[in-house]
This record gives sequence, structure tokens and C-alpha cells, in this order.
Amino acid sequence: MFSGFMVNAWIVATVVAVVGGAVGFFVVLRGSAFVAHAIPNGSFAGAAAASLIGINTLIGLGVFALGSALGIGLLGRRGRHDVATALTLVFALGLGALFLSFTVEYAPEIYSLLFGEVLGISDNQLGPTIALAAVCLAALALLYRPLLLSSALPDSAHAHGISPYTAELAFLVLVALATTMTVPVVGTALIFSLMIGPPAAARAFTTRPLTAIALSIVIAVGVAWAAVALSYQTNWPVGFYVGVISAGSYAAGRIWTYARSRRPAARGVTQAVSQTA
Repeated sequence: MFSGFMVNAWIVATVVAVVGGAVGFFVVLRGSAFVAHAIPNGSFAGAAAASLIGINTLIGLGVFALGSALGIGLLGRRGRHDVATALTLVFALGLGALFLSFTVEYAPEIYSLLFGEVLGISDNQLGPTIALAAVCLAALALLYRPLLLSSALPDSAHAHGISPYTAELAFLVLVALATTMTVPVVGTALIFSLMIGPPAAARAFTTRPLTAIALSIVIAVGVAWAAVALSYQTNWPVGFYVGVISAGSYAAGRIWTYARSRRPAARGVTQAVSQTA
């Protein structure tokens, strides 16, 4: 499990989980789960186009992920954000269907882009993935304060000279960058599992931003490691385990929140009984 091709799987799964957990915090904080679903699916059309013309799929992923992000940002500036996101997604999926209709020679590669192939990561994929992850995390660190203010306190952000539209566009480009480096590993259909489940669970456990980001990363890494190990042992798709365990982490967070909210009520009942006695 820890030798040969599996070394790359562990490294890349960890890198992807760190990026997904960190960027996903802002996805959840901004209520942009639909965006985290739409941009990866939109980038799939770029991967299909890249496969069709015989170039590196990362190029196609990057171009279409960025195009989807900018499309959502521009269309959503004057209209409803959810409608702009849906239209961008539908347009990109339509292009993807067109590109796929031109060839049937890349079925395994297309399947891996949809559902992930973390156990098949090659050495030449390792470098670009780590490099893109470093760029993504550096951009997140640079944008941390304006993104946090515009997400949690939009009025305060505006007073500090932070344009809501600029912040939204920067956030969308950040999601596009994260998508480009994560889709080849966990697939377009499941990247949003790492961007939603662990961050949502982390926010259930704490309200402190930096603590929540750190906890989100820890949970995401745990999900990725467990998914890789279980996939290796059972030969079931790694994406299945990513989705199920991510959902389980969120359920655990909700149970924790419910139990914590019940404690004051239970303590109050106990005190009332004691006073009556």
C-alpha cells in the first residue's frame, strides 16, 4: 500500500485534500456550493477538447475552468448569480457533449476525469499538480483577508474599499485554479465533495476562521487517506469513498452541533428540578 505507484497516490491525494479543504472553507462561507459544482463540470469540456486535439488535458481544464469562472462572474454581476451559474454550466456541458461525440478513443481518460483515478497518478502528473497547488495556496493566503471580509461582513468590506464584484471574481478564479489541479485526481463529479463536506463539518465544530480552515484541511486529508486506503483494499472507486466519507463528516458535524445546543437546555432542566426539590 505504501510502495511503487501508491507513493504518488498518497502524495497527490494529500495535496488535493489540503487545497480542497482550504478553498472549500470560502465556498461554504459564501454559500457557493453550486459554483463548486459548476466550475469542475464546466472544465470537463476543456479536458474533452484537449483529448480530442491531442494536447495536455491540464491545459484544457485550466482554460475552461477559468472561462467558466469568468462567465459566472460577468453574467452574475447584473443578474441572478444562480441563473448565471446554471447557464454557464449548461453551456459548458453542451460543448463537452459535442467534443465527446467526435471520438470514442479516450473512454478510460474521460472516465478518470469524471470519477477520478488517484491510484493511477504517474510521475509526470506529480510535478504540475504540486506546482498548481502551491500557486493556489499562495493566492489564497494573499486573498484571505479581503475574501473573509467580503464573505462574512460585506458592508465592512465595502467600507474598507473592497469591491464585492472584485472579491467575487477573485474567489471564482481561485476555485478555477483549485479545480484545474484537483480534477485529474478526484474527477469533476466528486471534487465538490472535498470542497463542501470537510469545510461544512469544520464550521459546525468551530466558528473561528483560521481554526475552521485548519480543521477543514485535517478532515479533508483524513477523508482522502481513508478513501485511498479503502479503494486499494476493496478495488472500489476512490470517488465513492470520497463522497460517502465527506458526507459522513458533515453528518458528524451536524450531530455535534445538535448535541451542543441541547446541553444548555438539559442543564436548565436539571437546575429547575434541583430548585423544585
